[in-house]
Amino acid sequence: MKRPSSLLLALLLLPAAPTLADRGARPAAAAALVPVAILPKDGNEQYELAFWESIKDSSHAADYEAYLNTYPNGRFAALAKARIARLKADAAKTTPKAEQPKAEATRPEAPKAEAPKVEPAPKPEAPPPAARKPEKQEKPRLKAVEQAPASAGADAPPPAVPPAAAAAQELRDCPTCPPLVSLPAGAFNMGSSTGDPSERPVHRVSLARPFAIGKYEVTRGQWAECVSAGACQRAGENGEPGEPVRDVSWDDAQQYLKWLSQKTGKSYRLPTEAEWEYAARAGSGSRFWWGDQMRPKMANCKDCGEPWRKEGPAAAGSFAPNAFGLHDTSGSVWEWVADCWHPSHAGAPADARAREAPNCRTRVIRGGSWRDGESYMTSATRFKYDSGVRQSQNGFRVARWVD
Repeated sequence: MKRPSSLLLALLLLPAAPTLADRGARPAAAAALVPVAILPKDGNEQYELAFWESIKDSSHAADYEAYLNTYPNGRFAALAKARIARLKADAAKTTPKAEQPKAEATRPEAPKAEAPKVEPAPKPEAPPPAARKPEKQEKPRLKAVEQAPASAGADAPPPAVPPAAAAAQELRDCPTCPPLVSLPAGAFNMGSSTGDPSERPVHRVSLARPFAIGKYEVTRGQWAECVSAGACQRAGENGEPGEPVRDVSWDDAQQYLKWLSQKTGKSYRLPTEAEWEYAARAGSGSRFWWGDQMRPKMANCKDCGEPWRKEGPAAAGSFAPNAFGLHDTSGSVWEWVADCWHPSHAGAPADARAREAPNCRTRVIRGGSWRDGESYMTSATRFKYDSGVRQSQNGFRVARWVD
């Protein structure tokens, strides 16, 4: 989803031109022509190409429909329409007419998730033991966090039980609500000076009050409860309840947040972009929350090791948590945040507020997805989509203020 703007057309003509998710495997001849910057400059042509690259091998008609909704007269519009027609024809041939639900008749059923090959993590759909026991007094909250320098312990392996995760206060507002982790107030350096111009400048952000954020991305099972209540519409392809919900727009996420707020009496929202990066970094200053080099079983992406499958993301919590106890901030699905898109951090607020703009329709997504390569897993990675677009790589996690 990210590509330098210079020599863009020349690269498209190269026989071995790399895909957006394969920057690390670029042929030498192509690499010599590509500038050092690894992420795209802001421009409609680059973003359209990035969108297409992310879905061009998809087997789901909804992905091509999302492209056409965003770029109805785009350069790949004819190809997108042809793919949709082919997928619908294939679905009609393979699905018995009596079993075709009206809303999903044109979409083939996605393969079920394979069992993760890692040590089992607590399922987000079942409250952890601590959440089942009534607490007569509040657990101690984390002390304010100051981000570590980028060079400090960048390549040191993470502890078996990160200290911050062990002390983090977990909250759950109802038995089936998304579990939350209460994060302390603190300050950190947001952005990256070595990545895309959209991640610059690196700037200091202070969070004056604690807040709670989803321990996991919202799952299909949690979304299904909102659908059953008539407050949300059915989302995307079929899948297991413990998988992150995806193929939901920013606008769809607002419906879920409104329903969850009414259900619990708490004011749920999307995290701001600054809150999201603060939570994802968990006190680190390195490229990834665990260091500067990719390590196995840390992120759900195609270059990140098992458990991974090309058909879809692993169940929530299948990969290691960061030092705040949050799972899947790198990979799995892109996550919507509250902010309106701006092409850089120039002028960003220093107090972690959401950045808005009049009549904003383009919103920020963070974190990369399972379809992307390791270079998208960095804590500073950011991208954008129209708030009404549903794309099979996009999901979200919830946030709210701590009482």
